[in-house]
Amino acid sequence: MFQARIFIFGSVQGVGFRQFIKDNGQKCGLTGWVRNLADGRVEAVFNGPKEKIEEMIALCRKGPSLAEVENVEVIWE
Repeated sequence: MFQARIFIFGSVQGVGFRQFIKDNGQKCGLTGWVRNLADGRVEAVFNGPKEKIEEMIALCRKGPSLAEVENVEVIWE
């Protein structure tokens, strides 16, 4: 089991990003949480198999259709 904390930068609040992460995280069989930050970023923590976390990170780089992702910072814990 692995854990990754990710920070998503860009136009990512108010576009359904948290629900997107929740839905796709569940489909990948991951546990964790997601929240908006005061500075406009979205922060998420994923727990599970490394390959599933990497799959989720790739999805976060795209985001939901209304999001404009500029960068994703990943910290493996």
